[in-house]
Amino acid sequence: MPVPTLHIHGTIISTYTRIVQTVAEEAGVGWTITATPAQSEENRRRHPFGKVPTVEIDGLSLYESVAITQYIDNVHNGGSLQPDDPKIRAEMDRWIAIANNYLFPTFEHGLLMPRLAHEYLKTPLRSDIIEAALPDIARYLGIVCERIEMSPHFAGPDFTLADIFLYCMLRPVQMTSEGRNLIDQLLPLRHWLNRTGKRDSLLSTRWPREIENAAEPK
Repeated sequence: MPVPTLHIHGTIISTYTRIVQTVAEEAGVGWTITATPAQSEENRRRHPFGKVPTVEIDGLSLYESVAITQYIDNVHNGGSLQPDDPKIRAEMDRWIAIANNYLFPTFEHGLLMPRLAHEYLKTPLRSDIIEAALPDIARYLGIVCERIEMSPHFAGPDFTLADIFLYCMLRPVQMTSEGRNLIDQLLPLRHWLNRTGKRDSLLSTRWPREIENAAEPK
């Protein structure tokens, strides 16, 4: 049987692109990526709401990362990243929803985009946006830390899709000075990030900066 291939259209350095890539790695699915701006006409033909990534796999065109990752896991990984127990499955679904609806928008718009715009586009650093967002970011990180103090993973004893979504959203925060300072005060969360980041699928999908930072002498 030929090895399935996932083709991703999206931003190369992207939280949701990395989530999809990581699930593909967990499933042993090969993947390629074409850099595609979210608001391009090409992308709007694939995703009517102008979001990335979109993918092609098994003759299907899919969009929305929850649907994409569940399909890959169900069809090519025996559903091993999704609990059979309905109660544990509900916990996984809840944390994915929390990550998508509350964590990502706050982290992305309040911290990551101002930092990236300053670093890559050389725009003035919008410290006012970051300072306004930091109380919510700190509170959200505290809520996440409370959960990981109770359980080795977000849905319980086993690694699930929820851990992939959460890791891929939290790691970029940790790579900023503000986020690192906050996470360093939350030892259970810092330890979870360090432990989870050693998983092969996440090592394989690291962003260039993560690889560069890992190579720097401590």
